[in-house]
Amino acid sequence: MIGRLNHVAIVVPDLKAASAVYRDTLGGKVSAPVDLPEHGVTTVFVELPNTKIELLHPLGAKSPIARFLEQNPSGGMHHVCYEVDDILAARDKLKAQGARVLGDGEPRTGAHNKPVLFLHPKDFCGTLVELEQA
Repeated sequence: MIGRLNHVAIVVPDLKAASAVYRDTLGGKVSAPVDLPEHGVTTVFVELPNTKIELLHPLGAKSPIARFLEQNPSGGMHHVCYEVDDILAARDKLKAQGARVLGDGEPRTGAHNKPVLFLHPKDFCGTLVELEQA
């Protein structure tokens, strides 16, 4: 069901500093920051030959990742994103198998302007999983 790894998301306390590390130290191609108010985050993508790294920073006090950053002041890995061909079919199959879809269960538009869903980390070996329709 899952396709390729689309990205690994890392929450960072300082987006500018993290972007510099990926650009200047590691030599990555780093995008400009993009605010996503509907998700409460600012994102930067680091393009790699085989996938992407998404750097996440809270956008506003009600950001869903603000608590993560409070508990992990240095930041850390937040989620992995896998591509699926049909997000609704994937959701329905996963729910039938007992997996928990976060939120209201309906896809939202993600950072790539494609439908996304998040799956409960307790159902996936302690890892928050994002599914993105390819």
